[in-house]
Formats: sequence, structure tokens, C-alpha cells
Amino acid sequence: MSSSSVTLNNGVEIPAVGFGVFQTPPDETVTAVETALAAGYRHIDTAAAYLNERGVGEAIRRSGLDRSELFIETKVWITDYGYDATLHAYDKSAAKLGIEQIDLLILHQALPGEFELTLDAYRALERLLADGKVRAIGVSNFMPAHLARLLAETSVVPAVNQIEVHPYFRQSELLAVDAEHGILSQAWSPIGGITFYRDGSHGSTLEDATIGKIAAAHGRTPAQVMLRWHLQQGRQVIPKSVRPSRIAENLDVFGFELTGDELAAIDALDTGVRGGPEPEQITRETFGLQIPEA
Repeated sequence: MSSSSVTLNNGVEIPAVGFGVFQTPPDETVTAVETALAAGYRHIDTAAAYLNERGVGEAIRRSGLDRSELFIETKVWITDYGYDATLHAYDKSAAKLGIEQIDLLILHQALPGEFELTLDAYRALERLLADGKVRAIGVSNFMPAHLARLLAETSVVPAVNQIEVHPYFRQSELLAVDAEHGILSQAWSPIGGITFYRDGSHGSTLEDATIGKIAAAHGRTPAQVMLRWHLQQGRQVIPKSVRPSRIAENLDVFGFELTGDELAAIDALDTGVRGGPEPEQITRETFGLQIPEA
């Protein structure tokens, strides 16, 4: 992916680099998103469970940008799964964001132990798509078995699967399954942020010697090299930061090209160790955050 946008499987265009607000406190979200929009980002990724959709909406209003210039993505949390509950989840998110149409609405996790609820939630997304309330629908953190059952029992192939992907956790099998079905893989934590590898056993990707050597060869930063690795392998990326310099740096990834050997060297850093929650262990009992009304 060398261009600044990619076309989803339903013909909708999405910027290749988005701006994420995972773990950005609500009181910092407005400033961070304003900074990102001023820097040139046009895709903002949030979620009901981040509890900062209102801040994203306020930043959109303050930006003065025309709504048609922006691509807004959010996620339905597991406590709002079920057909009617998910339809209402859309209403809550749209109201907090202050928009009438959501560009991309996805399910935040699969519920392996209650997959019928997951299916009902996805069928609600299909209804919202048919009604024009969203432009594209998808999933997040769905493993191959989850995708297989979803595809067998619903009608619309997800436009995206947003998953943990970075040099220390590549998820090659899942990436291949997404590609096989024409599902765009969106990388969350694309540079393996500090939230992960809390015990320090893997170190930081930003300090990795292999990545550092490649960065030096191109006169770029390690973060830019990692984002470029994703883009050249066909993934969309959602880096996050609240620092203006980093926000700008993460968008400046289109003026250079990694070689095949450099891409392979980064692939070889994969540890196979997940940083986020195990998708098979997601339950409403364990992760039962209640999403406030609008």
C-alpha cells in the first residue's frame, strides 16, 4: 500500500493511516484529535469502550473541516451485543460523536462463549449498513474460527478486521485469512506501544536493533519504519500519541520504501506473544463495561 488511501471491499475509501485514541483520557482527547486533524489526519478511530467519543466529536466540530473530508470509525462494546441493543449502541455513539452517519462501525470483540449474541450484533450492523446509517461494517480481534462462523451465518463480508499487529506479534495466519476473504487488516498498536510487554521481557520495538538499523539507513525513525512495514504489506494502521511531534511523525510515512530484505527482517522479529487480551477469554462477566447513554 503505497498510496495514502485504500479501497474497502464495498468500494468505500479509507485513509491508509488513521489516528487512534485508545487509552487517551477524555479530557485530553479533544486536543489530541484537534492536533491530528491539523496535521493532516482524516481518519479518527475511537470506540464506545474508550469513553472518549464525545471528545472526538468536539474536536471534529472545532476543526471546521467539512464532514465529507473525514472518516470516523467506532466500535460496539460486548455489553451492547444483541440485535436491538446494537442498534441502540449505534444511536449512543452517533449522538456522542455528533454525526448522522458513521463511516465504519465494527464489533470490538467476539464473544466466543455467546457467539449467537455476536451474530445478532453483526446482523444489526448489516441493518444499519442497509439503512445508510453506516458506510461500512467490520469486526475487531476476530480469530480465524470466529471469522469462519461469522461468514457462514451472515450476509455481508466484514470490510475490516482490526487486530493487534506489530513487529513482535505479526499474526501471520490471521492476516492470511483476512486477505483470503478481502477483509482489510487494520493494525492496532502498530508499533507495539508501551501498554504491551509490561514485564519488559521483550523490550521496546522503538529500541529494537534491527528496526533501528533500517531506520538509520533511510534517515527515518523506528516508528516510521514500522508503520511503513505495515503499509507495504497491505495493512491500514492506527497509531496513537498525544505529543504533537509524534502525531506529525506518524503520518509522514509515504516518502520512502523498504526493501524486500528489510520487510523480511522485520517479519523475523515476531515472538508469537500477544500483548492484548486473549480473544478466546473475552466474556461479558470479565469485561462487562457498561456504556453510558448519550
